[in-house]
Amino acid sequence: MLLLSSWLSAFVTYGSYWRTENQHDSTGLKVFGEGEWKVRKHGAEKRRVWRKLHLAVDPVTHDIVAAEVSLENVHDAEVLPTLLNPLRHKLGRVYADGAYDSKTSHQLIAHKGARACIPPRKNAGLWKKGHQRNEAVLVMRKEGLAHWKKISGYHRRSLVETAMSRFKQLMAGKITLRKYNGQVGEVMAYVSAINKLNTLGIPVRMPRV
Repeated sequence: MLLLSSWLSAFVTYGSYWRTENQHDSTGLKVFGEGEWKVRKHGAEKRRVWRKLHLAVDPVTHDIVAAEVSLENVHDAEVLPTLLNPLRHKLGRVYADGAYDSKTSHQLIAHKGARACIPPRKNAGLWKKGHQRNEAVLVMRKEGLAHWKKISGYHRRSLVETAMSRFKQLMAGKITLRKYNGQVGEVMAYVSAINKLNTLGIPVRMPRV
């Protein structure tokens, strides 16, 4: 069981709470200079050190609604509760890649009143009768993964990949601070900056009444 202290999180509260979808993904961020610090201090072999960034993105506003920084060995699915549980708005769908295909993830999403749009893993078996994931498994067996992605709307998850790309461009894909708490703060500052840029460049869409 991974200790909670292995990662830190922050939640960004721009905008209102009418959003109905979340899209999730993660990426690695290199800790710039970590190898050089160790070489100078200990004469140790140079080794790259990474942190992992987990994001939840609103597909309408493109805002990052939750962000998490973890050690590189933390699995994506372990972080999902920390990203989803504090969200107060109702969710219709949660999009995520196959790394989140676990019973725990599906149960959490269902508990939030949402429907999971997650591709089952290769050679995935059926779960209990009536589970909504079984539909995806059967479609993939008969028509293939590409067809399932098309009919499920999974392509919408590309927006979170775009957010990841924008984030890494903004901070050059690397963390410059040495201490872990400082690294978390550095990443969250960039998250806030991206959301503020969104308010300048993307029109706000109000829900239909």
